Amino acid sequence: MSFVDHGSINYRDEVTRKMVHLCSLSIPVIGYFITKQSAVAILGTLSIIALILDVGRYFIPSWARVINLIFGPIMRKHEMDAKKKNLNGATYVLLSALLCVWLFPKVIFLTAFTVLIISDTTAALIGRKFGRHKFLFKSLEGSSAFFISAVIVVFLTPKAGNHVVLEYVIGIIAAFVGTIIENISFGWADDNLSIPISIGITMWGLYHLFLPNLPLVLTNTVR
Repeated sequence: MSFVDHGSINYRDEVTRKMVHLCSLSIPVIGYFITKQSAVAILGTLSIIALILDVGRYFIPSWARVINLIFGPIMRKHEMDAKKKNLNGATYVLLSALLCVWLFPKVIFLTAFTVLIISDTTAALIGRKFGRHKFLFKSLEGSSAFFISAVIVVFLTPKAGNHVVLEYVIGIIAAFVGTIIENISFGWADDNLSIPISIGITMWGLYHLFLPNLPLVLTNTVR
């Protein structure tokens, strides 16, 4: 029997949920071309709107019915808990993007947030469909899919300088940290927050440790 990675929706709806999740790739793509200040302003506005709409469903029954009608099939059980009033994944994605773009240099944000979108999607779909061996709190197959896809992202996202090989190593170590955090986050943190923040902090720390004099800027784009 396969392991279900704490999913509370069926696999078909999981696929739909992750296809919506992949739309969030627009955030790092647009973020590459605009300044940090513009990104913070846009994401801050969207986050406020998302928070109002998300929290509002717990207090306005008619609005809750609309949300449940449209998004109910792809929402997890804890996202619909009227007592705990949890935020949904989409709101966490926006809050995570805002926090990460504000905290980290662009070169780190692009990698950390792209890993969240690509690897979280890959881990969920592979883990729920093919997971057979338990690893920590989820499946070995799902976590392996996360790590492999995260490494691919590391090799494809922009780098800061001429020390590309070392930057790859930094990214791969951060990808491993993100893999573990994704696996163990359930129950204490939303992984839309914990994954990119853990990857970003790891990358930033390793850059300062191994490449302390490297400016963490993308010279071919706006800052």
